[in-house]
Amino acid sequence: MFPQEPLSIDEEREFLRKGGEAALADALLFYHSKLERIVQFRMEPALRSRIDTADVLQESYLQISRRAQEFIDGVPVSLFVWIRQRVVQTLIDMQRGHFSDKRNANREKELPSNDYGQTSCLSIARFLLDDRTSPSMAAARSEEFERLQSALQTMNDTDREVLAMRHFEQLNNLQVAEALNLSPTAASNRYIRAVAKLGEIMKTLSTKDA
Repeated sequence: MFPQEPLSIDEEREFLRKGGEAALADALLFYHSKLERIVQFRMEPALRSRIDTADVLQESYLQISRRAQEFIDGVPVSLFVWIRQRVVQTLIDMQRGHFSDKRNANREKELPSNDYGQTSCLSIARFLLDDRTSPSMAAARSEEFERLQSALQTMNDTDREVLAMRHFEQLNNLQVAEALNLSPTAASNRYIRAVAKLGEIMKTLSTKDA
């Protein structure tokens, strides 16, 4: 069983080295709910009826199983951050494939951006509006979404990613620092700045809606 208490990266490597596929399966089961939330947050809204979260995770786990030796051999991040990177990349690849099929069938339509920052911008806007918008307000939601998305694009790209990972994916500060190749102090400072900026954005939107 995957240990409940945090392990060092070296201890995680040793856990997988000794336990093999069974140890990796335990780790994936341990992190499954977190990874499920990340996929749901990152998925392009236009593809939610075509891609199932379970399918993304199943394909991710196959890729992770094939590449587990990469982590054992010494990648410079913790096991969860490494697994998360593989899951997000699998989601990006699956979305790119679906959008490519759509483009081939209807070439006059431009593909949405696959830029990581753009994806987080869309995801943050969608999650914030899901919390604020009632069914009776659905008609105004599209306009509000566009305003919120535009406002979020004014944020520093890295700050926005830190906000996405900390607040919506619920990663801790050290995990965010590892994923973005930042020092823990820099990651923490960027999160504080991003939260303050988001507060300003939401206050401005609320004033316009009044």
